[in-house]
Amino acid sequence: MFGLAETAPPATDLVIDGTDANFMTEVVEASRQIPVIVDFWATWCGPCKQLIPALEAAVIAAKGKVKLVKIDVDQNQMVAGQLRVQSVPTVYAFWQGQPVDGFQGALPGSEIKKFIDKLTALAGDGGLGEAIAAAEEMLAQGAVEDAAETFAAILEEEPENAAAYGGLVRARLAAGALDEAAALLDAAPAALSKTQEVEAARAQLELAKQAATAGPEAELRAAVEANAGDHQARFDLAVALNAAGKVEEAVDELLELFRRDREWNDGAARTQLFTIFDALKPQDPIVLKGRRRLSSMIFV
Repeated sequence: MFGLAETAPPATDLVIDGTDANFMTEVVEASRQIPVIVDFWATWCGPCKQLIPALEAAVIAAKGKVKLVKIDVDQNQMVAGQLRVQSVPTVYAFWQGQPVDGFQGALPGSEIKKFIDKLTALAGDGGLGEAIAAAEEMLAQGAVEDAAETFAAILEEEPENAAAYGGLVRARLAAGALDEAAALLDAAPAALSKTQEVEAARAQLELAKQAATAGPEAELRAAVEANAGDHQARFDLAVALNAAGKVEEAVDELLELFRRDREWNDGAARTQLFTIFDALKPQDPIVLKGRRRLSSMIFV
């Protein structure tokens, strides 16, 4: 490592090195117990040298309320690619198996402490973690208005709670209130606008708009079967399939379109794939499989 030996943290299971192989265990599964901070770094990265010791110290100071997993992007490209890490350092915070917050670049110690304080609040201080889980369950069961009210109440307690803000947008989408959802996204605080939860909600809004104008699935499928080279029909079929909840089939059609002509319509197939991936949870099997297949085509 880049001279980190002199700043190595005390021996503890709260600060560990992560890999592609142990990511599910040490990050996703572990985050169901306590929040897990994932720091994507590289040996050649100057700002990483500043951030890592500060993160380690803040995590140790939190005395077991959070955990830090450090992942070298050069040695573990699969996870970095799945989470679309484009620069280092990039930090994600996982809670209940999914990313809930994050930032890029080195931060001063005071900002790192605020970041960790938000995580500990999400995990249960004040009951916010339990409230978010309850709201998500309401939304999953179709109690859209109850979910929206709960997410809104959480935001009154913590206005910059990314999970609650994204949840509120998704609740408005589930109610068919696309304009309200768009207004919420436009009004998102700067600290939340690029978080995974809000980006996911933004992608879901884009897909919901497309669904409103989706053509008849049967007709589009017939058009593709009649002419496999009709790229517009295949793209429209993917939109219709996704609108009908057949997400994996939609991804299959877009991958086939990308295989046939990756540059068609300014790379529309790839753009649409990323929109669908962003709308789903990062560890969704459809996302993981789709990203692998897309990567294999890109790097052939």
